Amino acid sequence: MNKAVKFSILDLSQVPQGSDVRTALDRSLALAQQGEALGFKRFWMAEHHGMVGIASAATSVALAHIGSGTKTIRIGAGGIMLPNHAPLVIAEQFGTLEALFPGRVDLGLGRAPGSDQIVAQALRRNLNTDANEFPRDVLELQAYLAGDERLRIQATPGAGSNVPLYILGSSLFGAQLAAALGLPYAFASHFAPQALDEALDIYRREFKPSAQLSEPYVMCGFNIFAADSDEEAECLATSMMQSFVALRTGNPGKLPPPVEGYRESLPPQAQSMLAQVMQGSAIGTPDTVRSSVQAFLDRTQADELIIAGSIFDQDAREKSYTLTAQVRDLLNDSITS
Repeated sequence: MNKAVKFSILDLSQVPQGSDVRTALDRSLALAQQGEALGFKRFWMAEHHGMVGIASAATSVALAHIGSGTKTIRIGAGGIMLPNHAPLVIAEQFGTLEALFPGRVDLGLGRAPGSDQIVAQALRRNLNTDANEFPRDVLELQAYLAGDERLRIQATPGAGSNVPLYILGSSLFGAQLAAALGLPYAFASHFAPQALDEALDIYRREFKPSAQLSEPYVMCGFNIFAADSDEEAECLATSMMQSFVALRTGNPGKLPPPVEGYRESLPPQAQSMLAQVMQGSAIGTPDTVRSSVQAFLDRTQADELIIAGSIFDQDAREKSYTLTAQVRDLLNDSITS
């Protein structure tokens, strides 16, 4: 790590067990307000459908809630699953957000549908679309946001807003597309780290400058569970571990409370799965977290980390981000001093 790194927040607006959607969205707003006060760069929310434990399916609507309660932090999608939508509709939605919160809106775009076939059918998606449609849709969306006069229709709102686009991915496809279009690239290393190193190498090597971006810009998802002791942090992280196991076994639900000794109680196969998906994670005291983050930044040379971490208790969640901001400042101070 030889440069100051920006830290941001990625929020799934998870619904805790015993709670409801309104509570989840208000928890998200409180976290965004805290992130703004702590100097986090941006607050992104993710699109998921048909999941009782995630409240951000209508992502642009949820972001309006966040934008109305904050003043300076950037807000955006991490991301919109573009195959689920007509590009014109997304241009209108994010053009509206840009009109409401000028200069603060980002639009991260993913290729995965983020759902199963039942949800895809309910979204009226064509299940037989080919892979080339995503790049075409990105270009069409970009043209709407630019107000390209060659289009037969203008996005209103949206035309001329030039909301910045980000390509999200966990495979080499996204890296190649982001490089070809000269867009920032956000890698989902917080839950799918397998192709991280190769994807970043391809993105940086093949990057072509664009009107939006003159040189490669890498964001990496990273989980942080910070607490006063390693044991407490490990316990906090078990809520996310339980969610991963539930998702992988086809039984997703609301965010469960932490369980002491949960990881050790699992069969070896489940422990191995968790070890793999949580490679991009730091769990422990600020010192432990700092060491893990430092190693990850040395490995990736990321320009920005976007921090996730599903924590059941809101006070513990906010404390974890407070400690994370302290780690960020110590790391960046060590670069500039």
